[in-house]
Amino acid sequence: MFRIFGPPGTGKTTTLLNYVDQALEGGMSPREIGFLAFTRKAASGAKERAARRFNLDEKEDLPYFRTLHSLSYRLLGIRDKDLMSKEHFDDLSKKIKVQLHTRPHYDFGDTLTKAAEHPVLGVINLARLKKTELRSEYNQTNIEESWPEVEYIAEAYRSYKQFHGVLDYTDMLEMFAHEAPRICPEFKLCFLDEAQDLSPLQWDIAHAIDKKSQRMYCAGDDDQAIYRWAGADVDHFINLPGGSEVLSQSYRIPRSVHRVAEGIAKRIHRRFPKQYKPKEEEGSVTRMSDIAELNMDEGTWLIMAQANYMLSDVAAQLKTNGYLFERNGSRSISERLSIAVNAWEQMRKGRPITLKAAQVVYSFMYGNNVHIARGMKKIDAPEDQLFTIDLLQKNYGLLVDDSLIWHEAMDKITGNDRLYITALLRKGEKFNAVPRIKLSTIHGTKGGEADNVVLLTDLTYAAIRNSQIDDLHRVFYVGVTRTKENLFLIDPDDFSRAYDL
Repeated sequence: MFRIFGPPGTGKTTTLLNYVDQALEGGMSPREIGFLAFTRKAASGAKERAARRFNLDEKEDLPYFRTLHSLSYRLLGIRDKDLMSKEHFDDLSKKIKVQLHTRPHYDFGDTLTKAAEHPVLGVINLARLKKTELRSEYNQTNIEESWPEVEYIAEAYRSYKQFHGVLDYTDMLEMFAHEAPRICPEFKLCFLDEAQDLSPLQWDIAHAIDKKSQRMYCAGDDDQAIYRWAGADVDHFINLPGGSEVLSQSYRIPRSVHRVAEGIAKRIHRRFPKQYKPKEEEGSVTRMSDIAELNMDEGTWLIMAQANYMLSDVAAQLKTNGYLFERNGSRSISERLSIAVNAWEQMRKGRPITLKAAQVVYSFMYGNNVHIARGMKKIDAPEDQLFTIDLLQKNYGLLVDDSLIWHEAMDKITGNDRLYITALLRKGEKFNAVPRIKLSTIHGTKGGEADNVVLLTDLTYAAIRNSQIDDLHRVFYVGVTRTKENLFLIDPDDFSRAYDL
């Protein structure tokens, strides 16, 4: 297994896809190539690129461009009805009188912990991924449940699955690790991306696939291994035998930011030694006492913190200042509200709107003869019908006219939303645009980048108490290296609970 170490911005995934291109150009059948990624997004991106460049059918020609979970699902011949469903978990919860809140259906491999939200199920799953004893894993947690409760739930869960003949996603990985020598196809070429995030159980699968491959490339960056708490075995990646290559040029990180990143990397004790060059631009690193000092009127911005709750005050401040933003994937103003405000103002300017837009407008108005006539809240019209205020008044019960602006007409819009939209309009923000500003935990933004990165240096008590020091270094290394131009380091509220940068 040949390792490719890809420091931030060095084009690790692009390097792998270039190898795919070369193999296809050389006449290798696409069905003889495996591209296995840790996330569905990465696997889909690789598949789309190969299909587009070589005019291939994604489904028929590239069956082995997928996550490890998805590969297991396909080769084991598993169907959705074979998997634990919400109904199964609800049934089990009733039987054992413990509410096992869970969301079992998730994008294969996209998140290590989405499969189990209940803390006990989380510990059970983690022990299986790490191939450790459940009691040993439990002893390292601080969950409220006692060991007898954990043992009881674990046995009930195992027995329930066995009795009903259903599997969870970790069962699927365990089965594939055992059956891979028999059912895994023989690849002429295989790639494994983001290898630093693999758990011991997933490494068993990787080695089984390696034995069925003429050539296998394993790519990742141990300095960016920030999921050890969720089972990732970065030491396995570091200590893999065989050859390796380090990609040596970052196309993202400017010189000043590179110096900060290298200072962090040198503090990581267990790492594969590697060197890479920054891009030519100097960039900037600025330390600030308060994020309020920043002007974010232009460019792309990524604001990160170690924990999600630390971003709440930042979000409130951005709203007050009239900035549109995205937090953990959700827009600061809902798409429905954006559609409603735009649609009403378009109609006031004499422009017709679609049925869908009109229905959204009505959803923000009170009926019962307040702003819409009683019984007329539902617009019964053909899908291709276009609407004006006059038409809505004449045929669909609208009781207000174009003299009212959006927040006067749509009287169900909350006061907070009204104030925020007003601030957006005053700022000149197009609130239906793609947000330039994103708020995220450092873990949630891995793989992302922005012109300007704002990094809060506060630490949680749990991080100080429980994290291994290498893990903290890696987290802030990932945060710093999202920067394309300017890095802003924000002083903590409490210097005794801060990461020293």
